[in-house]
Amino acid sequence: MTPFCSCSSIPIFMGFTSAGLPVGVTFSFLISSPMVDLGSLVLLMSVFGTRVAVLYVLLGLVIAVIGGTLLQKLGMERYVEDFIRHAPHIESQSGTLTRRDRVDYAKGQLVNTVKKVAPYVFLGVGIGALIHNVVPQTWVEMVLGSQNPLAVILATLVGVPMYADIFGTIPVAESLLFKGAGLGTVLSFMMAVTTLSLPSLIMLKQSVKPRLLAAFIGICTLGIILVGYFFNAIQVLLV
Repeated sequence: MTPFCSCSSIPIFMGFTSAGLPVGVTFSFLISSPMVDLGSLVLLMSVFGTRVAVLYVLLGLVIAVIGGTLLQKLGMERYVEDFIRHAPHIESQSGTLTRRDRVDYAKGQLVNTVKKVAPYVFLGVGIGALIHNVVPQTWVEMVLGSQNPLAVILATLVGVPMYADIFGTIPVAESLLFKGAGLGTVLSFMMAVTTLSLPSLIMLKQSVKPRLLAAFIGICTLGIILVGYFFNAIQVLLV
């Protein structure tokens, strides 16, 4: 439900962990928040159709739930940095908010979200236009086409160094799909960009120890690749 990108989700993850929430819960949030949200569902429906959009969201939530559960079962709490696990709990009290206060707060959140999302939408549209007009269709078909058995893995790895929220990746994904990339390949690229972007991993490295970071990357990468191959396998039924 929350429209946070991978980097803006990390401070919230830190706050949740400091407040004593289990590591499985906090990492489920860290996976699902940038990967899927209501706004992206509407935009995905307009580009890929209702069935693809709903299935994308459901599988994204499956990755988040299974990923968080695995990290919890593996006892990864001990690999969260001490300054987060032992942060002092601050009790705060707030007065009753009036309806006007709530409306003003909602307006402020709306403006902040639009300001945050808009640059990445324009960036995504620009990259999408570049791919659409400059990158040869034969090159995309050769590297990311459905006939390449490694296309999903390559798309996932290519998506990691990039940074954008899901709104910014959709125009890029649409251009790749138009050029001949497989549906699962395109969606795995989107998931990798939004969930495993290099800037967010650098930020997360300050909060968790290498073993937990590696487990998080490994679980997400495996889940994204499996989802990509699943979509490629049923693409004929969805398009």
